[in-house]
Amino acid sequence: MGGRRVTDDHYAGIVYDLDGTLVTLAVNWDAVATDVIQVYADAGIDATGAGLWSLLEDADEHGIADRVEEAISRHEREGARRSRRCGLADELADRTVPVGVCSLNCEAACRIALETHGLAGDVDAVVGRDSVSTHKPDPEPLLATLEALGVEPAEALFVGDSPRDKETAERAGVAFEYV
Repeated sequence: MGGRRVTDDHYAGIVYDLDGTLVTLAVNWDAVATDVIQVYADAGIDATGAGLWSLLEDADEHGIADRVEEAISRHEREGARRSRRCGLADELADRTVPVGVCSLNCEAACRIALETHGLAGDVDAVVGRDSVSTHKPDPEPLLATLEALGVEPAEALFVGDSPRDKETAERAGVAFEYV
């Protein structure tokens, strides 16, 4: 978006990604991956060299999804408490349409970050990685956010910072803008 303001004129609702869009979580993702690999090791599974998100996606088939989720969420919640507010967050209070957050972070971390930065009152719906049965780029989390806002996908905008966010919007039939 490069300094360009998102306007409410063309949309019935706006949904934002959280991390890298409204705030920047203070999370050491290498430490998170190390902890998740340890969860796998404790279950007798060698996950050395695997990527964090593939470990999350594969955890269910190994029966360790809850432990993997807790390891990731613990870091995210702490990182939310120490997060930095991004400039785009200043626009939330001026919104005249419903606003949501749809994030790959856990819902608790989203809520902690919003509270930490005084943004919770400006957001009408929050959907995190653990709020629904799938996560981005599957469209379900974004569609669940829009449903909670009472906004149709064709009348919404999703603002994010990653190709995963863009893919999520495309799969949900929602307009997208990069931050």
